[in-house]
Amino acid sequence: MDGGMEQVIWFEHLRRGDIARVGGKNASLGEMIQDLSPKGIAIPAGFATTADAYWHYVDANGIRDKVAAGIVDWQQGKASLAEAGSAIRKLFLRGDWPQDLANAIRAAYAELSKRIGSEDVAVAVRSSATAEDLPDASFAGQQESFLNIRGERSLLDACRRCYASLFTDRAISYRQTKGFEHLKVALSIGIQQMVRSDLGGSGVMFSIDTETGFDKVVLINAAWGLGENVVQGAVDPDEYQVFKPFLANGSLRPIVARKCGAKAKKMIYGSAEEPTINVPTSKAERASYVLDDEAVLKLARWASLIEQHYGCPMDMEWARNGEAGELVIVQARPETVQSRHKTGVFRSYSIKQKGKKLVEGLAIGDAIVSGRVCLVETAKDIDQFVDGSVLVTATTDPDWMPIMKRAAAIVTDHGGRTSHAAIVSRELGLPAVVGTGTATLLLHTGEQVTVSCAEGDEGFVYDGAAEYEVETFDAHDLPATQTEVMLNLANPATAFRWWRLPADGVGLARMEFVISNAIRIHPMALVHFDRLKDEVARNEIAALTQGYDDKSEYFVDTLAGGLARIAAVVHPNPAIVRLSDFKTNEYAGLLGGAEFEPKEENPMLGFRGASRYYSPRYREGFALECRAIRKLRNEMGFANVIVMVPFCRSIEEAEKVLQVMAESGLKRGEDGLKIYVMCEIPSNVVLAKDFARYFDGFSIGSNDLTQLTLGVDRDAGDLADLFDEQDPAVKWMISRVVTEAGQAGAKIGICGQAPSDHPDFAAFLVECGIDSISVTPDSFVAVKQIVAEAERRRGRTVRG
Repeated sequence: MDGGMEQVIWFEHLRRGDIARVGGKNASLGEMIQDLSPKGIAIPAGFATTADAYWHYVDANGIRDKVAAGIVDWQQGKASLAEAGSAIRKLFLRGDWPQDLANAIRAAYAELSKRIGSEDVAVAVRSSATAEDLPDASFAGQQESFLNIRGERSLLDACRRCYASLFTDRAISYRQTKGFEHLKVALSIGIQQMVRSDLGGSGVMFSIDTETGFDKVVLINAAWGLGENVVQGAVDPDEYQVFKPFLANGSLRPIVARKCGAKAKKMIYGSAEEPTINVPTSKAERASYVLDDEAVLKLARWASLIEQHYGCPMDMEWARNGEAGELVIVQARPETVQSRHKTGVFRSYSIKQKGKKLVEGLAIGDAIVSGRVCLVETAKDIDQFVDGSVLVTATTDPDWMPIMKRAAAIVTDHGGRTSHAAIVSRELGLPAVVGTGTATLLLHTGEQVTVSCAEGDEGFVYDGAAEYEVETFDAHDLPATQTEVMLNLANPATAFRWWRLPADGVGLARMEFVISNAIRIHPMALVHFDRLKDEVARNEIAALTQGYDDKSEYFVDTLAGGLARIAAVVHPNPAIVRLSDFKTNEYAGLLGGAEFEPKEENPMLGFRGASRYYSPRYREGFALECRAIRKLRNEMGFANVIVMVPFCRSIEEAEKVLQVMAESGLKRGEDGLKIYVMCEIPSNVVLAKDFARYFDGFSIGSNDLTQLTLGVDRDAGDLADLFDEQDPAVKWMISRVVTEAGQAGAKIGICGQAPSDHPDFAAFLVECGIDSISVTPDSFVAVKQIVAEAERRRGRTVRG
């Protein structure tokens, strides 16, 4: 080998431009040590072997031609992938180290041990693939890593195995699929000081949401022990999400999501023969979070700094020393999935040829999907669901969420546009046909069907796979409007899905959805847990609130976190959060709720909304809601949150509610807090000018306003034809309150279902002069276009 060729390079002498010499992983470590260590990011020391060293090993053992022959045999079908891969790996494993290369690795290892002050320091030995003509190929996850390697002999053996891992079956297949030439890809080896994360924890983090591409959050996964279990997906880790724009403010704690994973096992140091082993975690470890808030925020700040330095979303691995507690970054590479998606691109569907109509109901969404039916009749059978199938069932509730996320479409016997299935389907972006009446009777598992929600208000299930077209469009091409078009969102788990829509804010965030799906416990059952008589409920509540000495804090933390995810999607635009508006029968369905709720003949017109907040029966529960809002705005930083009071029947009630809120730390005008009121009762319209003295704005709830104006129960099937949000009487109510609010200087918008179900209704609202229209995400594009056209016509009329 040419003596001028470098075989080993210390990380601190590397830059990201050295990918061709040491691969992306090692080049990145050098870049961070040079530029980011001065900013406080800790990266363990180490060195890398070069691509030249790899070719030196290959040629010294005469295996280049043999590797090529093995690949050709596989490509020509003379050997299986497993046979070819095994034979090539043996060539590397049985090779001998060239003396000069072995000496270089030994010398660098001795120097590393000396720098750290530990004889035979434990190191991680990781692969870093490279190719001179493919500088962006990181080959992440294709090669092997070896942890807790000690001593020269073990180190050289691990390096040999690293070289061999360039030809694992998955690596060969990956290169073949991507069109890489196998003999133009070299392997650099990174030898890096281990930290005692076997005594602490470790994991992976991204500076972008990996599911949706939402670029304002850091996603962190964590497990006990060494990080390989998280990287390989061998454990269910803890998960944290942090809102990046607030990280510069040290007084805020913008952790918007926190989930405790099962963490059933951990990887720890083993023996010389078996350097790492997996052992079960203790019950305490499984129930505990790996990271406290300070560690989460520190990692998130590091992720943001790394992203800023590289100018792109990043995929990082971190570790925490269990002896000293310090955090370190052990790897960083560009994120290559979500960051490459074209932003703002959406789809429009139209059906062409279709089979026999099997069932019909209300269309939710506007997509078309073909797939196999999976009929699941009860929640106890949800484990029978086949991923990617069309879920057919009678009805859904929160217990069905795990499989609804994995469905291609949803069809139910029961439910309307405000049912659980409809709400969840909208926010998941899934087509659904609800209220068919006979789906579970007429459809059967395994049947090929097409679910169409692209034909207006009615949705259809057709026999077989229909022919349909999909038209894509860019949301960036949507026209600007003076009338704000906002989103109705409820489910924090799916809120990030809609971040690319150019919405002017969230016009309605339903607090009760977070309570019923994430919290699941009646707030009064948390305040008065000790007096609960229902033992089953007590046990479930105890399990859900494990780790909370004060069980009410579970409510506050979970509610604030859930609402934060919704507010984050549109920040800095406003997010209007409606305070809880459960009916008594709905509250009674929460854990422990039956002991705190009265039985009512007509819950729709009973003890709901504002009347609960000052009542001795619920006032302590409402105080928890206020604490959550206070935490959301003041501690987490989401000052864009506006609070909205629902079902406020009178001016006297408005005074009482505002007084109770002020006593709970939510005083109108203080710290910029705005408080709106729902306009959903005729009295809100009649006394609009008086209500405007107490509230900063109105949001029209068209569902309740319609039923109370027309005297029609919106859930009564026999009266469905009479429930019409476009009835002249309802339109008069809306026009009147828009005018009154405008004259009083109060903001006025609508968040009811009418503009979503009837986009043309938006044109009427524009004519009235409404400030904002809030719709479900699936209706956003259509409503935005109609609003723009209505404004254009209105402007032409005015000019004429």
